[in-house]
Amino acid sequence: MAEKSYGPDLIRNIALLSHGGVGKTTLTEAMLFGAGVIKRMGSVEDGTTVSDYRQSEIERKSSVNLSVMHIPAGDVKINIIDTPGYADFVGDVFSALRVVEGTILLVSAQASVEVGTQQAWGYIEGKPTILFVNRMDRENADFDKAIADMREAFGDSVVPFALPIGAAESFVGVVDVLSQKAYKYERGGAGRGEPIDIPAELKDKVDEIYTTLVERAAESDDALMEKYFEQGELSQEEISRGLAASVAAGTLHPVFVGSAAENMGIDILINAVVNLIPSPAKAGSVKGAKSPGGELEIERKPSVDEPFSALVFKLVTEPHVGDLTFFRVYSGKVAAGDDVQNSTQQSGERIGQLFVTNGKNREDIPELRAGDIGVTVKLRNTKTGDTLCSKKDIIVFPPIEFPKPLVAEAVSAKNKGEEDKIAQGLARLHDEDPTFFFEVDPELRQTLVYGQGELHLEMVVQKLRDRFKVEVELKKPRIPYRETITRQATKRYRHKKQTGGAGEFAEIEMRLEPLERGEGFDYVWDIFGGAISSGFQGSIEKGIKQAMSEGVIAGYPVVDLRAVIVDGKEHPVDSKDVAFQKCAREVFRQAFTDAGPIILEPILDLEVVVPEEFTGDVMGDISSRRGKILGMEPVGKNLQKIIAKVPQAELYKYSTILRSMTQGRGWFSQEFSHYETLPKEIADRVIAESKKEEE
Repeated sequence: MAEKSYGPDLIRNIALLSHGGVGKTTLTEAMLFGAGVIKRMGSVEDGTTVSDYRQSEIERKSSVNLSVMHIPAGDVKINIIDTPGYADFVGDVFSALRVVEGTILLVSAQASVEVGTQQAWGYIEGKPTILFVNRMDRENADFDKAIADMREAFGDSVVPFALPIGAAESFVGVVDVLSQKAYKYERGGAGRGEPIDIPAELKDKVDEIYTTLVERAAESDDALMEKYFEQGELSQEEISRGLAASVAAGTLHPVFVGSAAENMGIDILINAVVNLIPSPAKAGSVKGAKSPGGELEIERKPSVDEPFSALVFKLVTEPHVGDLTFFRVYSGKVAAGDDVQNSTQQSGERIGQLFVTNGKNREDIPELRAGDIGVTVKLRNTKTGDTLCSKKDIIVFPPIEFPKPLVAEAVSAKNKGEEDKIAQGLARLHDEDPTFFFEVDPELRQTLVYGQGELHLEMVVQKLRDRFKVEVELKKPRIPYRETITRQATKRYRHKKQTGGAGEFAEIEMRLEPLERGEGFDYVWDIFGGAISSGFQGSIEKGIKQAMSEGVIAGYPVVDLRAVIVDGKEHPVDSKDVAFQKCAREVFRQAFTDAGPIILEPILDLEVVVPEEFTGDVMGDISSRRGKILGMEPVGKNLQKIIAKVPQAELYKYSTILRSMTQGRGWFSQEFSHYETLPKEIADRVIAESKKEEE
C-alpha cells in the first residue's frame, strides 16, 4: 500500500479485544489479507502472523504485547490494534483503548461469553463496539446461543446485523441484514463473498431483524422518529445515519459473524467498521491541561489546522532498531525532523523518522495528521502516557490509567555487584510498561517488583536476562508487619557516660499508652517545674522515633501509641541532645516491652469474580487462608463476586491458585484495608525468624 497521509474524517481506529484464544490475531491476518496488504494468511500455530512477531509470542502462540496494523478500505484507512487476551498483559488493553474510537469484541461461536469477554466489556466502558461471533466453521458453533448469552450479559443493546448461513461444517456464508443480501464464501479463499439468494429458512428472521434495525435507527433522533411514525419507513441513508449515531452513543452493539481462520464474513465486518465506528473527526475534541495534573481547560479539535498534540501509548524496544515510540495524533500534524515538546516531562524532543507499522514491518511516512497512529524512534525522555505537543501551544493530556498490580515478588541479583544494572533495567522496563513497577523498600530491605500476574513478572525477568544481561531470581516478599502495645506501661531510665573529658547524662520517665488502629503516633510533653528543659523536647522525640522505626520485638516499625514524658533529670554540664536521644531510645524500648507488645499484620480487601459453579471451592479456600467472607453479589451472566478481607501473608501467588481452581475463569482485585493483630502462634514464629536473621 503506497503510504499517504489521511485526514481525520478518513481514519478509523479500532482495538480488538476478547477472552484469550478467541482469534484476535487471526482476525487481524484475515483483515490484512482481505485488504491486499499481505499475500497469504499466516497462522498463530506456525508463528507466522504479522502481529505476533516477537520470539516470546511465537513460542507461547499468543499475544504478549499490543501490535499496530493498518489497512485500506476504499478511501478510508483503518488502524487496528491487536491486544493480548491474557490477563497478565492487560496493561496493553488499557493503552489501546485510550487511543481508539471503537472496538471489536470477539466472541467464540462455541463458548460464547467467557470470563475474559466480560472483563473486556468492563474495560470498554461504553466505547462504540462491534461484536464479532468468530469460529462459525468450528464444531458446536451456535450463533443463536451466542446472541442469547450476549444479551443476557450485556443487555438488549446487542442486535445482530448479520446472520450465518449454516454452522460448523455446513457454514457457507453470511447474510448482511441491512443490505438484505447474502454472500457465499470459499473456505480459506480471498475473503470476497459471492452474492447468492437469502436462504428461504432465514427470510422471516432477516425481515424481523431488519424491522428492529429501522426502529433502532428511528430512536436515535427525534426528527427520524417523527418521520418513521408518519410514513412508516426511512431511506437507506437515514437508517445508516441513525444506526451509526446509536453505535457512537453506545446504545447499540451490532453483532457480525464469520470465521477469521477461513476468511469468511470479514469483508462485511470491515465495511461495518467504516460505516459504524466514528472517525476521529466525528468523535470530537479532546481536553488537556496547561501542566501535568492541572485542570482540563484546554481543548483541541481533531483538525489538521489546530496546534500539534499527541499521546504516547506504547514504548517497545526492538533488537537492531532501538526504542520505538507509538503515539496517536489528536490535533495538527507532525513531520520527520520536527522539534516538539514533551509537556509531561517538560523537555524538548526531536521527531526522527516517522513510520506506520504492520507488526514488525515499518514504512516511512512524511507526516502524520490528526486522528492517525504512528511510530517514531530514539526519543530521549519520553515514556508511555506522555503528551507530545507544539512548543508554542502547550497541552498535557491526562496519563493512561492502568489497573493496580495484583502480585508482588522480591527480586535479588544472582551475582554480586549487579544491583545498579538491575535497577537501570527495571526502570527502563517500567517506562515501557507502567503496569509493572518496582521499589526498593528500606523497611523490608528488599527490592520489590509488582505486576499483573506471575507470568507478567516472569517476562520481566526474561527481559532483564535477554536485554540487560543480568540474572535475577524472584523470592517471596517479606510482609510489612507492624508492632504496637495493648496496655499502659511506665519506665524510668538514666543514661550516664563518664569517660575522659565531657560526659553524657540524661534521665527520663516515660509512659506509653495504646491508641486506636490507624491513629499513628502522639508525643506529649507532660513535664512540670523544669525537671527537663523544654529545649530537649525535640531530642527526646527524635530518639523515640528512631526506636519506633527500628522496632522492638521483631524489627518492624512501631505504630499506634502515645509517648508521654512525665519526669526526668538533667545535669548542668553533661546533659546534651545526644544524651537525651540515647536515653529516650532505651527507656522507650523498656516501656514497650512491658506494655503487652503485639505484632499487627496487613489485611487486604479482596474481590474475586468467578463462575457460579466455583463459588463454594473459592469461598472454602478463602476461609482456609484466615479470610473473612463479607458477602457475594451477582456480576453479569453466571458470575459471582465474592467480597472478603484476607491477611496479605496468605495471598502469595494467589493468581496462580485462583487460576487452577477455576480453570482460568476467575479473576480478582485487592487493596490494602487495615492492620489487625497477628495470631499469637504466627507472631511467635515471625519473632523467632526475625531474631534468627539478626544473628
